[in-house]
Amino acid sequence: MRNLALISVSVLALASTSCNTTKDVAQKPIVLGANPIITHMYTADPSAHVWEDGRLYLYPSHDIYPARGCDLMDKYHVFSTDDMVNWTDHGEIVNSDMVKWGRKDGGFMWAPDCAYKNGKYYFYFPHPSEENWATSWKVGIAVSDKPDRDFKVLDEPMKAPDGYVGGWNMIDPCLFIDDDGTPYLYYGGGSHLFMARVKENMTELAEPLKEVEGLVDFHEGAWVHKYNGKYYLSYADNFEGANRMHYCMSDSPAGPWVYKGMILASQSCAMTHGSIVEYKGEWFLFYHTSDLSHKNESRSVAVDKLYYNPDGTIRLVSQHR
Repeated sequence: MRNLALISVSVLALASTSCNTTKDVAQKPIVLGANPIITHMYTADPSAHVWEDGRLYLYPSHDIYPARGCDLMDKYHVFSTDDMVNWTDHGEIVNSDMVKWGRKDGGFMWAPDCAYKNGKYYFYFPHPSEENWATSWKVGIAVSDKPDRDFKVLDEPMKAPDGYVGGWNMIDPCLFIDDDGTPYLYYGGGSHLFMARVKENMTELAEPLKEVEGLVDFHEGAWVHKYNGKYYLSYADNFEGANRMHYCMSDSPAGPWVYKGMILASQSCAMTHGSIVEYKGEWFLFYHTSDLSHKNESRSVAVDKLYYNPDGTIRLVSQHR
């Protein structure tokens, strides 16, 4: 692995009132740096958000080095930028040793997400509670007053009306907060995705989970964003050996969802997982590749611009290096 000096740059005075969208005035087009964007460590499953300080923050998972598979993934870091070229590594915020209810051997800290509400940042991560990890997934929650440090893991995982949110292959939590402030959880894997409205306390579901319908070949990695009054649900498919990313559209965060097509073709990694965010008037797709390591177990985050057609559909994203 090569080292890269990460440069912190000045904070911009912009504001965001939504976790998955911003309404910035169009500015000079952003020129992206080279992919992958983080090269001093291996990162995957990027969750991108723009918070009230105007910076774009990235919450990825972490592939260990040397590669040993996904069972030992751990130690979430936070990164941020104000120019989409220079990225600051703010350091580790959560690891499995901080999870009191987690499996005693740790590991299995997979794709996370983060949300901002009630003046606090809520960091959500999937983690098993028992040694039989495949059947004991739950959603952990860490809370902080800051987006990049001082997160405290709650003593209990996310609650549902009938117990805890979780189950077999239930991974990849995505928290979407609508323009009216209502939060929603999208959560699942193994070809099944579920969703529910979340209570204002951001730690409990306000209703039972229900399965999301209308998706074509859903595998995992759900992400929800909003554009021009329409809701978009993107996800990874089951294409063997080289997952692709697809999307659906809806007039409601609860569906019904209408399949629209592919937004990211196969790339150098066997699996894919991404997030979509607006920054400084432009839209971006974050995802991961194996371009740096040439190994599926050692992934690196990449980013490319995302464009909409006049009818609101999304063009196939063009990947650059």
